[in-house]
Amino acid sequence: MISKRFNKPVILTHHATEQMAERQIDEKTLTDLIESGDVKYKDEQHLWIYKAYPNREDNMLCAAAIERNNLIIKTVMINWELSDEH
Repeated sequence: MISKRFNKPVILTHHATEQMAERQIDEKTLTDLIESGDVKYKDEQHLWIYKAYPNREDNMLCAAAIERNNLIIKTVMINWELSDEH
């Protein structure tokens, strides 16, 4: 997968793939999250991409990522809440 938004290939870690399966997040939803979710940077490389999906009971979805030559998705989370700590 290549992100048009970030203009980089997207790499999923093994952990991210496992969490997607466990949390019933398909590739189409992940792609939508990456391409249209809100972004909050922790520093120059680490970020969260998050979005509310009202049709899901576990709203809000978040992908923790590292942006380098690729966009590396470390994990995906459910019921995520934006806070000043993130």
